[in-house]
Amino acid sequence: MGGPVVLGIESSCDETGAGIVQDGRLLAHVVATSMDEHARFGGVVPEIAARAHLHSFNPVVREALDRAGLRIGQIDAVAVTTGPGLSGALQVGLAGAKSVAYAAGVPLYGVHHLAGHVAADTLERGPLPDPCVVLIVSGGHTSLLLVRDLVREPILHLGDTLDDAAGECFDKVARILGLPYPGGPAIDRAARGGDPKAVAFPRPLTRPGDDPYAFSFSGLKTAAARSVERHVQRGEEVPVADGAAALQEAVADVLTRKALAACRAYDVKTLIVVGGVAANSRVRALAEKRCASAGIELRVPPMTLCTDNGAMIAAVGDLLVRAGTEPAPLDVSIDPSAPLEYASLNPLARPAARVA
Repeated sequence: MGGPVVLGIESSCDETGAGIVQDGRLLAHVVATSMDEHARFGGVVPEIAARAHLHSFNPVVREALDRAGLRIGQIDAVAVTTGPGLSGALQVGLAGAKSVAYAAGVPLYGVHHLAGHVAADTLERGPLPDPCVVLIVSGGHTSLLLVRDLVREPILHLGDTLDDAAGECFDKVARILGLPYPGGPAIDRAARGGDPKAVAFPRPLTRPGDDPYAFSFSGLKTAAARSVERHVQRGEEVPVADGAAALQEAVADVLTRKALAACRAYDVKTLIVVGGVAANSRVRALAEKRCASAGIELRVPPMTLCTDNGAMIAAVGDLLVRAGTEPAPLDVSIDPSAPLEYASLNPLARPAARVA
């Protein structure tokens, strides 16, 4: 007889995800994305994302249950992303998760989206080492964390981005280079035919005296834009492959340099890289090379678990249930801008303002 079966729901942005986890084992996970609907706008449109979640929620949950060979009555708990993310998108996921939990008669757990990314690695390699340094890199977040017990102890922020996240930088520079949305995969593909030394892009916040764990990618984006402008002004063809390769190298260099510095400073022997940008080939390769040289174990989730998905939320829910954590109250709400302090996130609905 196995432990509790946890259904996880993710809807913070443009992916509707459902995953099922039992005792740290991934039984099934399904993702529906509305990315193609946003591509012509060059970024995620919140209203379109929310409608797509409404359309996809039931089919995604049903397919996850089918893949796991389970009925709704065999679910023991439901975990759902309650923040951060797009308000409308989060509301759809939470409303759906509450309905499922009510129908199944099981407890509901609110989960912080970024804690989900951290927990994604446990589905492939088991429990997180205590302590470990975690580098979260995605379209909206770039953070360095010191993690001990993910669901029992507070998460220590070593550093965060001061402006653009790494994935946001990729998206914006991809548009400048004439590459499609989403920018991360497009930059990665274009870079394969380019020279990473062709453009001398800056390495932000890496000089002596700079915050050793803070990130800033806005200036790197501007440097890429100026490089393209110079070619256009001279009537030259823009070297897209070289620009993509040089940008990717700069981002990977900064991310891995700071992550390794944190591991050394805190005497941590394991670095975990998670989030959508963890799927970038150069970020992975440089992290592998530098970790090997430093004698640090590198853990990166499988590509399918790097981007937003319900499996990672189910993984946190599974840990919360097994730790005996109290479930969310009935009036749990969302917090679109929730800071990452704990894996469990159970904000309460604010009372409506009274009108005089």
